[in-house]
Amino acid sequence: MRKFFAILLMTCAVALGGAAQAQDKPAQPAPAAQAAPAAAPAAAQAPAPVPNKGDVAWMIVATVLVILMTIPGLAMFYGGLVRSKNMLSVLMQVFVIFALAVVLWCIYGYSLAFTEGNAFFGGFDKLFLMGVTPDSAAATFSKGVVIPEYLYIVFQATFAAITTALIVGAFAERARFSAVLLFIVLWFTFAYLPMAHMVWYWAGPDAYTDAAAAEAAGATAGFLFQKGALDFAGGTVVHINAGIAGLVGAYVIGKRVGYGKESMAPHSLTTTMIGASLLWVGWFGFNVGSNLEANGVAGMVFVNTLLATAAAALSWLIAEWLVKGKPSMLGAASGAVAGLVAITPACGFVGPMGALVIGLLAGVICLWGVNGLKRMLGADDALDVFGVHGVGGILGAILTGVFADPKLGGTGVYDYVANKVGDFDMAAQVTSQLWGVGTAIVWSAVVSFIAYKLVDVVIGLRVPEDEEREGLDVTSHGETAYHY
Repeated sequence: MRKFFAILLMTCAVALGGAAQAQDKPAQPAPAAQAAPAAAPAAAQAPAPVPNKGDVAWMIVATVLVILMTIPGLAMFYGGLVRSKNMLSVLMQVFVIFALAVVLWCIYGYSLAFTEGNAFFGGFDKLFLMGVTPDSAAATFSKGVVIPEYLYIVFQATFAAITTALIVGAFAERARFSAVLLFIVLWFTFAYLPMAHMVWYWAGPDAYTDAAAAEAAGATAGFLFQKGALDFAGGTVVHINAGIAGLVGAYVIGKRVGYGKESMAPHSLTTTMIGASLLWVGWFGFNVGSNLEANGVAGMVFVNTLLATAAAALSWLIAEWLVKGKPSMLGAASGAVAGLVAITPACGFVGPMGALVIGLLAGVICLWGVNGLKRMLGADDALDVFGVHGVGGILGAILTGVFADPKLGGTGVYDYVANKVGDFDMAAQVTSQLWGVGTAIVWSAVVSFIAYKLVDVVIGLRVPEDEEREGLDVTSHGETAYHY
């Protein structure tokens, strides 16, 4: 009897072991004539994709480059453009705003921008980065290719930080430091986060396997993503968004004391040139990093960013030379930044010759933006945030819809269901781009105006006139940038 039970137990063990082993193996496809899907064993799930170390290494470098753009790049670019008595205040604003935006991003910004919610805001699933681990992955633009989610979080944090810091150039030399910080919290929450979600949030390429899956995934994408608006690295999310906020701020806060009557020339074009150069270098992280992968497209984005910037610096310089009789260092530096701004939304969708044209146009049109258009608007946009970032961002966003055309050397728009580049309709794409531009202008203008008014009621936006005349370095911070 004992032998019988022993044999029975051994038989059961062998049978169970064989069944378990069979479940661990992928199911073999049945012959076509004998296919019986209902009876066939389920295929094992494919292993989760593993980040490529080359992509990971590049994204770490790209993130550091974007940090370089802001601190010290943007800080030095802006700092050299103001009067010496306000140099430290501008450095302080950019530096502290960068820190503030990074903290807010990790507490709630990432969750509201890059988790599923509705077409305008994400959800609260990842507040305080809840649930994110070293093994968490974020999708790229290729099926089956991922990067670590922590790395995607910090890369996007640097975008939020530089966008918010850009705004301060419009009302430099006259705003309360506390008011600036409170405004940034409000604008970051209600302008930047929804724009980032509307433009960049989607279910990822692996969700687009067939028409039904694409339709389902589209329902979870951001509003402008569903509209088909292309923005590779932030023409709408960053530049138009910040440019409009700056212009509204210049109107609401008012002109600087003595504006139009006293000299307000930049105190250090040397510092501005160094800042512009750091912006140019760091922008390769900004644009090329937005590809999220180290591949051929990244190489194309690099060429486009370099070429458009060089072309814009030259076109601004030459146009200024013709109009004013002399080429200026400020003009060359401003032209370079204008080219960087204009190529940002287009850099992953256009070819090098498209980038060249965009750069040449950006230099001339943004030169008009900081001169003729500025006079027409009548606002004291101190450091030409709207004239360069707003105008350049609008130009680049619209021209993306033109030069993305494969017939003009562009990449077209990839169809993830068909796994190929789809048919390109320039008129339809330009219409989608106008949706992005219009939404960014209206959304940022409304949020900015309300935020400025709230801050003015609670704190007061502007320093007293005597403090403005003395300079914000001493009156707001008790320090000076220089001792001589």
